[in-house]
Amino acid sequence: MNDTTTSIHQSASADRSPCRDPAVQTRIPARALLTYGALAFPLSFAGLPIYLHAPDFYAVTLAQPLASLGFVLLALRLIDAFQDPLIGSLSDRFHAHRPAILLAGTVMLGGGFWMLFHPVASAPLTWFAVSILICTTGFSVVTINLQTLGGLWKTSSTERTRVTGGREALGLLGLLAAAIAPSLLTQWTGQTLAFHYLTLAYLPLLAGAFFLLMVWLKSAKLSQPSSASSPESWGALLKNRWRTTFFSLVLLNTFASAIPAVLVLFFVRDRLGAEAFTGLFLLIYFLAGTASMPLWIRLATRFGKVRAWQLSLGLAVVTFIWATLLGRGDLAAYAVVCGLSGLALGADLALPPALLADHIDADKRQAEASRLFSLMALVSKASLAAATGLALPILGLLGYAPGNEMTPRLDWVLSLTYAALSCMLKIAALIGLLVAENTLTSGFRTDR
Repeated sequence: MNDTTTSIHQSASADRSPCRDPAVQTRIPARALLTYGALAFPLSFAGLPIYLHAPDFYAVTLAQPLASLGFVLLALRLIDAFQDPLIGSLSDRFHAHRPAILLAGTVMLGGGFWMLFHPVASAPLTWFAVSILICTTGFSVVTINLQTLGGLWKTSSTERTRVTGGREALGLLGLLAAAIAPSLLTQWTGQTLAFHYLTLAYLPLLAGAFFLLMVWLKSAKLSQPSSASSPESWGALLKNRWRTTFFSLVLLNTFASAIPAVLVLFFVRDRLGAEAFTGLFLLIYFLAGTASMPLWIRLATRFGKVRAWQLSLGLAVVTFIWATLLGRGDLAAYAVVCGLSGLALGADLALPPALLADHIDADKRQAEASRLFSLMALVSKASLAAATGLALPILGLLGYAPGNEMTPRLDWVLSLTYAALSCMLKIAALIGLLVAENTLTSGFRTDR
């Protein structure tokens, strides 16, 4: 009976057990976390200008049809999502040349970003498509390899949460900067000049962050694939029970989060009547996510990453369900909901990548590290696409049209789709995480 109790205790606490190698148990200096994670800031910064501001720029400045721009963006999003596994495979195959891979991705991201806001007037739509394709490909190359380097960093399980938490906090700050900078520049000067100045500022920022990563890479201790190990096929890689369970739960959770992300502008404008405060609500949400990183690192250290993730899902459901009951004028209440649900966002960003890094280390999957992180990228993009493709048509079938007059029935339709549906999916993810707790922690037992 004592042996059984010991085994259960080890399984529940294993993902917070430190590595046995004393060399990797020391606390990572904040300077090393900053030099490694600095590139996450310009990476996240690029997203909003590419997908939010660029279509408006081409529609207003170059008079391009919105329908054509939307079709191009949809096609490019599909290409962007499904090229991630290919990027992961090539990054694993040529892992010895990772600095060159990162350099190529950074040049593509920066070059495509410059091209996007300096169009050729004779073929604007073609230029738009080519620029975004170069941008997003470079973005995916850098993102996948940056996450892989974090996952291969030789350190303890506890420190891996600090690695992912620090990186994602810098990414959220980049997202906030991208939400503020274009608006400020546009108020100061015209739209064309505003995005010209934005790219002028972005390129040295990107180059500086890349330089810091290369400085870190020279001294970083990374786990390398064994010379005797040969990468598995995708089919064999995904047959593993741990990986199947983990990626299924990540998909369910990210899909639950993507629904309100797609509908937030509609909810704030048509349900709350507070369109002017949209930026403030998003600022509260992302700042709360950034500020929550130390909390989730501490909880993961004390209770384990799986338990901390469970707590975050419970918090998300308990707080976000109240958004269902909010109506016109409930601005203060919605600000509180944004702040508390933003706390849960920090866990969603920091804990799953740290869990995957633990698995790569425990299961000796260094030869497939980039492919595994590319799957996380694919899952995130697929969730957003699925949320867009399902939530908006559902609302349309139920009679909702953005910007039109709302009735009491349509108020409830929008609220239930925006908040209640998301909470139901979060509850399903929480139940799955509770049921699969032993599976997700068994790979890290100290008696292996």
